[in-house]
Amino acid sequence: MSNRLATSIGSLALKNPIIAGSGEATMTEAAIRAALAAGVGAVMSKSTNEAEGAKKQLDHTDYMLLDSRWKPIPWSRDAPVDAQLFCRSGLVQEDFDVWVEKLARLDKEAEKMGSYVIGHIILNDVEKCAQMAERMQEAGLRAITVLVAAVHGDQAAKGAIAMIRDPQGIRDVVGTLRRRIKVPLWIKLPGQTEDVSLLAAAARDAGADAVNFIDRTLAMVPDLATRAPYLGTIAAIGGTWSLPIACRWLAQTRKRLGPDYPLIGTNGVRDGYDVARMLLSGAHAVEMTSAVMLHGTDVLRSSIEQLDGYLAEQGVTVKQIIGEAADKLTAYTDQPVRPGLWKQFVHPEAVDPVVK
Repeated sequence: MSNRLATSIGSLALKNPIIAGSGEATMTEAAIRAALAAGVGAVMSKSTNEAEGAKKQLDHTDYMLLDSRWKPIPWSRDAPVDAQLFCRSGLVQEDFDVWVEKLARLDKEAEKMGSYVIGHIILNDVEKCAQMAERMQEAGLRAITVLVAAVHGDQAAKGAIAMIRDPQGIRDVVGTLRRRIKVPLWIKLPGQTEDVSLLAAAARDAGADAVNFIDRTLAMVPDLATRAPYLGTIAAIGGTWSLPIACRWLAQTRKRLGPDYPLIGTNGVRDGYDVARMLLSGAHAVEMTSAVMLHGTDVLRSSIEQLDGYLAEQGVTVKQIIGEAADKLTAYTDQPVRPGLWKQFVHPEAVDPVVK
């Protein structure tokens, strides 16, 4: 594979911008090794924290696929590309020290492959989160991600997951972590907020080396047959429809923070072309999570190849296209004037009322 795929997240040089995202498909040694073997730039390990309630939540997980008309479809690697993942999830149940030892061993293997295994913590208690991050650092992990407002947090047991969605809260948390963590620190941000770019600015100002966003969205989908909610609960949903939303926030955050601050895109990516779309929107790297859960690590390998083919066809590199589309955004008022264009959407049967 050519070096046109190379990118960087701050001080970390990645051989390509594709990251196997944190999820069930990165929860075991075998799964992480499979992702590494697919050739990704990095693997984000399944999330952990200190709360027993968050770990027990994994026993209540459930998953389903929905088509574009909200009908359940079979869980299959042949599922359509626009299948939507609707699910409940939880955290790694393994003893933390055992888990960290595994990740450190896997990261050493990854280093020989020119890749990384990144520790992933979901925030609950700030002090305990800092202690866990320090333990990862001491074990030798070369980068750590902290998710400050996990999508399932609103539905989790009390005291299991913190939900930090305001700039000052982000500054406080990141500042505490930054004072104790010397390796690259990435902060994952929620999408359920008024302006993700403000949270990204707060994280950067407090010392985060990069931010990644957006997390999936909480949703409820009624079953027309049973007139009850699918899965019986509110759950997280993601699909191809969410990619344009993530791209919008990437572009807006790039505009606010400038072109050099590393952004990592996630949510809605299904192939190498989607990776390119996020790069064009301002991402320096891109996570793939739901696609790997559904299609396995083959989707990582094929996405790398597809992205490389696209770059070769365009005669460009990853670094050359980062933010290119975002930087071409214009205002509505800068667009050509097209009076009356709207009339094509007035149907013949529509009749203006008689005004007396």
